[in-house]
Amino acid sequence: MTSKKPAGTDPAARPKRRTFTPEYKLRIVAEYDAAPKNEKGAVLRRERLYHSHVKEWRAARDAGALEKLVDKRTSAARPKKSAAETENEKLRRRVEQLEKELARNKAALEVMGKASALLEMISKGAD
Repeated sequence: MTSKKPAGTDPAARPKRRTFTPEYKLRIVAEYDAAPKNEKGAVLRRERLYHSHVKEWRAARDAGALEKLVDKRTSAARPKKSAAETENEKLRRRVEQLEKELARNKAALEVMGKASALLEMISKGAD
């Protein structure tokens, strides 16, 4: 006997995984390290974290990896380019691409011209 569920109801919505910014990780590691021994657990409970989080983040901080995790595309340290600057960069890349293509075409034409001259010389020699 099968039970029918009403359409459109999800009995258990899939939980969303938490993500932590590098700034948050650095702040929590500093707070955890500064807390007295008997209050470290309170920091973890308040933030709903495990000790393994802090260990992993501390190792990353000590290795200098947390600074590399900051998203430079959206961080405040990197100012956004104006629309004109973005357009200029795009056009420069396009010009560079077209110049390479032009050089390739010129080289191909030169080779074809030499091949044509060679075939002409051969055909005159055969007469």
